[in-house]
Amino acid sequence: QVQLVESGGGLVQPGGSLRLSCAASGSIFSISSMDWYRQAPGKERELVAGITSGGRTKYADSVKGRFTVSRGNEKTTVYLQMNSLKPEDTAVYYCNAQIFMNGGFRPSWGQGTQVTVSS
Repeated sequence: QVQLVESGGGLVQPGGSLRLSCAASGSIFSISSMDWYRQAPGKERELVAGITSGGRTKYADSVKGRFTVSRGNEKTTVYLQMNSLKPEDTAVYYCNAQIFMNGGFRPSWGQGTQVTVSS
């Protein structure tokens, strides 16, 4: 069984920073990409940033230049450094990982961590 656990969310003022972490644990043979999504109240879940096992990254246009995604050396942890936060970044942030199981890569989700940007 595989588990993803996010941490690092909280309340921050506009212009502030937060660093989210997501750690995968359990019977893990291989992880390909690890992504961050977010979902604000009344809105659909959207991709924020992602990183492949080879280090290739992608970002939503709304966060380019402000957010940085990275992976730990062990490749089972992903981070999201969020700078210059705006009220519109307020959402529940979810970690997603493509984990090899049952003969193929399957998506696994964390439980989410709340990020609130407000003065």
